[in-house]
Amino acid sequence: MAGHFEPLPEGGAAVALDEVEISILRSLAVQLMELIGPGDEEAGGEAEDPLAALFNDGPSEPPADPVLARLFPDAYGGPDLVPDDDVRAASAEFRRYTENDLRARKRQDALSLVRALDSLSPGIDQGAVLRLTPDECRQWLGALNDLRLAIGTRLEVTDEEDGGELLRLPDTDPRKPMVMAYLWLGGLQETLVESLTG
Repeated sequence: MAGHFEPLPEGGAAVALDEVEISILRSLAVQLMELIGPGDEEAGGEAEDPLAALFNDGPSEPPADPVLARLFPDAYGGPDLVPDDDVRAASAEFRRYTENDLRARKRQDALSLVRALDSLSPGIDQGAVLRLTPDECRQWLGALNDLRLAIGTRLEVTDEEDGGELLRLPDTDPRKPMVMAYLWLGGLQETLVESLTG
């Protein structure tokens, strides 16, 4: 089980993590939440009027930060399409009504990861077995995916071949720790998917 998820008989999945892995995962999730930014629930408590909160407009422009732009892409168009005014308008309208909810979900997924890690009590060997319910697994999949997208964007990973090239970086390259985290998160994500679908 060390280093990869395995299915649980009652549903969900489990993984053995050592103290360093727990620390790295927690730190990455906290950094992701900081990047996404605070939500309404953290800024001022619950909205006074829940119906009004449903119609709060979000941003209409894509984020300037490349990682946030990857986490919150335009709904219309694509990397190979130069958008015209109609596509820009449709993307802005879609973003205005969906980005706040998407940000909230991504925050909740990352927070679920942090809370699950915080609930662990490392044993004598300084490791612990994390057991996730099916709902927690879904949140972990979302958080792991977002973490990989964020790190991959910073590393300028564009396809599977880039991962192989990055793996061959010398240990002295300052990107090497990020590359190792990117690949490790990919392994965790893959085994979690296999645990849920196998």
